[in-house]
Amino acid sequence: MTVVTRFAPSPTGRLHVGNIRAALHNWLLAKRHGGRFLLRIDDTDAERSREEHVVAIRADLAWLGLHPDAEERQSARFAIYEAAFERLIAGGRVYRCYETQAELDLRRKVLLSRGLPPIYDRAALALTEADHAARAAAGETPHWRFLLDHDTPIAWHDGIRGEQHFDPRQMSDPVVRRGDGSWLYMLPSVIDDVDMGVTDVLRGEDHVSNTATQIQMFTALGAALPRFAHAALLTGAEGKLSKRLGALGIADLRDAGIEPEAIVALLARLGTADPIDPTLDADELAAAFDLSRFGRAPARFDEAELDRINAAVIHRLPFAHVAERLPQGMDEAAWLAIRPNLARVAEGADWWQVIKGPIVTGERDSETGAYLATAAAIAAGLDWANDPWSALTAALKDATGRKGKALFLPLRQALTGMDHGPDMKALLPLIAREEAVKRLSL
Repeated sequence: MTVVTRFAPSPTGRLHVGNIRAALHNWLLAKRHGGRFLLRIDDTDAERSREEHVVAIRADLAWLGLHPDAEERQSARFAIYEAAFERLIAGGRVYRCYETQAELDLRRKVLLSRGLPPIYDRAALALTEADHAARAAAGETPHWRFLLDHDTPIAWHDGIRGEQHFDPRQMSDPVVRRGDGSWLYMLPSVIDDVDMGVTDVLRGEDHVSNTATQIQMFTALGAALPRFAHAALLTGAEGKLSKRLGALGIADLRDAGIEPEAIVALLARLGTADPIDPTLDADELAAAFDLSRFGRAPARFDEAELDRINAAVIHRLPFAHVAERLPQGMDEAAWLAIRPNLARVAEGADWWQVIKGPIVTGERDSETGAYLATAAAIAAGLDWANDPWSALTAALKDATGRKGKALFLPLRQALTGMDHGPDMKALLPLIAREEAVKRLSL
């Protein structure tokens, strides 16, 4: 059986770290088994859904390399939902209700005060057709609930959480359709999973109770159950659920200079005991992806760790991968020279400024000035195409007797305006000889 997974965001905002982790896991699972990864835009909420968010979702996934094999939109599937809904009506698995939110809140408070679970009491099941007709004549429109089967315990083996058990008698019949005819999440999602042949539903642990309800919906529709797995939610570095993670958008990370490979490397294994390895590509991550490796404890997302992984990724990026993001005129030799010192690709512009000049240097005492004047005279006569740094420092060591920090640091400061940076053996040839002599002679 071909593995089919899906990522189903609502286009009511931008994707954040938690969304992308779910998308990535579904993509990796499908890729590992040679299956299909579907994008389903859950846009049944017409008031909150925005087309610009649909465009942004596609762009974010593409930037990360998560290319779906097909895309569906729930707003184009209402006829399919209607047909399935009619079957559920005929089978007695959905029923009409009229309670207002205020009435339901009051009933819940009464039940809680009695120490009872605050679930819907199914009072609407006692209404007769005459009652429904009277309410319709009064202008009332019903909302619809799915009738849970209280006689069938709900159980499944979760790919991450293990054996799961729910008692349907302790659960409320969920509202699946509003009075205005619009759909809530639960039922259309099941109908889509059946219609699209989804074999594996992999999502966050906040959906566990939804899965318990939806299992009965699959059964009511006469469909086989997919495999379910629920990943632990992300926490912040401070060790508790962080509101920031809910606002940490992929667009924000991209704008901050984080590479897509770093995000994929971190989120692919966050929550497992496997090492996070920035050297692995997507194919290698997919080949090793295993739900059994994920634990039930919350997964800690640390932005500092992402920064470290990002630097490691950048230190391996080839020139062709970044050329369009580098300053005009910056070539491969310059990239390879500065790459080990970068935490963001954008920092390449700062080092290009160091190479091309002008630069700002500090005051020199007389001893340093004399030493650098000697360096300038030697540099003026060097073959700049044949390792000028080694030639310069060797000649200066012989001429001055300096070594170590006293030999190298004043040269770096004069030539770059910095106390540290790329290997000068790689950097100096990129600075024109005339420019280097000028900097040494200041």
